Amino acid sequence: MIKKTLYFGNPTYLSLKQGQLVIKMPEVERNDTLPESFKKQAEVTKPIEDIGVVILDHKQITITSGVMEALLENNCAVITCDSRSMPVGLMLPLCGNTLQNERFHHQIEASVPLKKQLWQQTIQAKINNQASVLATCRNEEVRCMRVWAKDVRSGDPDNLEGRAAAYYWKYLFGQHIAGFTRDRDGVPPNNLLNYGYAILRAVVARALVGSGLLPTLGIHHHNRYNAYCLADDIMEPYRPYVDELVYGVVKNKGLPTGELTREWKAELLVIPAIDVVIQGRRSPLMVAVSQTTASLYKCFSGEQRKIIYPEK
Repeated sequence: MIKKTLYFGNPTYLSLKQGQLVIKMPEVERNDTLPESFKKQAEVTKPIEDIGVVILDHKQITITSGVMEALLENNCAVITCDSRSMPVGLMLPLCGNTLQNERFHHQIEASVPLKKQLWQQTIQAKINNQASVLATCRNEEVRCMRVWAKDVRSGDPDNLEGRAAAYYWKYLFGQHIAGFTRDRDGVPPNNLLNYGYAILRAVVARALVGSGLLPTLGIHHHNRYNAYCLADDIMEPYRPYVDELVYGVVKNKGLPTGELTREWKAELLVIPAIDVVIQGRRSPLMVAVSQTTASLYKCFSGEQRKIIYPEK
């Protein structure tokens, strides 16, 4: 079952009652001009086990310790936002799998050649998915990217990922923004991409914990200040799904001006539910990511040699 993504952008009080998340709006409760029947309807409950991602995007949100405990026990990812309403923090459960200690050892003991082979597979899948996005959005097949994907060697020593990325970003948004480059602090739609990737990163990190893996220990990324190196590795082939979604938003609504409003963010909250094709079957992205992380563990344990990634 696909888990729900909940976004809170107003003053809210979140509490726990009989395994249910209770959502109250203080501003509604204090408004004497509203009828009591309306105030009662403003209190909403959601089953904790149905929630996969929670986004807290307001400084006047109160969340009880009981809620945090219940969310984490159910392997929910909790994202907090900064004063610019951009994701700044991610909270995950410490224990997400009954065989966690055994799985940590397999992950830690993975050999360098295995990691390089896994990174090769990851970049091949990413470039192929990027090529499919260009083919869909620009209505033309990109043969050079297919060739680059095929030519990626173990560990990608030729940095074909970088070559493909330069080509990809030049043509994906080229008709909307002249000279567009992918830059975290760059012009829109970079802000939309940043927000979408933050949601995707939380989904991937959550799945890694559920598979009994440490999101910190990457197969390629190894920044000493990054607590989610493995999540950043595994999310790479999934990024094109976010890119395609952002492309459609920009095509239909134009570019955002200033900070992202709730309306813009609402367009990206569907990311965990995006349909992807994995192993020949359609699946919500959040479910597909769990299949990917489960296959990654099997690679670490020696049960198989290939990560399962979606194909566009």
